[in-house]
Amino acid sequence: MIFWILWGLVVLQRLSEVIIAKRNEEWMREKGALEYGQAHYKWLVGMHVGYFLFIALEWTIGAQLLHPYWFVILLGYVLLQGLRIWMLTTLGKFWNTKILVIPGEKRITEGLYSSKLRHPNYLIVTLELVLFPLLFQAYVTAVLFSIFNALFLLLIRIPAEERALGEG
Repeated sequence: MIFWILWGLVVLQRLSEVIIAKRNEEWMREKGALEYGQAHYKWLVGMHVGYFLFIALEWTIGAQLLHPYWFVILLGYVLLQGLRIWMLTTLGKFWNTKILVIPGEKRITEGLYSSKLRHPNYLIVTLELVLFPLLFQAYVTAVLFSIFNALFLLLIRIPAEERALGEG
């Protein structure tokens, strides 16, 4: 039961972020935003949808046990949500799931973005993709989607975002 409650809460959180992203996209496009990386965006969405389906499947057919150190893992995950909220509020209307750049706008260098870490959101997502499955001993999901995420982020998404920020 705890799995479905937490899974549902995380899915609802992500769906609410999609709504926020859509509103932000409309605002940014009104300001003349240009979109980059359209070709890979559907794969990013597919990976995240697949992640939630896969972990649900692994839980359903798997051991259905919380990790012995579930409290520590859950605490880590909750702390990541604090960082996620900080990141979202720092970027404000500029936060999006798509790569949108308003020409002439300065890059945000406050909050989590004031450090040398250029893409803190991707570090947060990477850790979430590991911790949530570990909480439920869904090791296949943790490993498989960590690999997908790392390959996708390192080889496609971050370079596309860097190019867009350099051109914007």
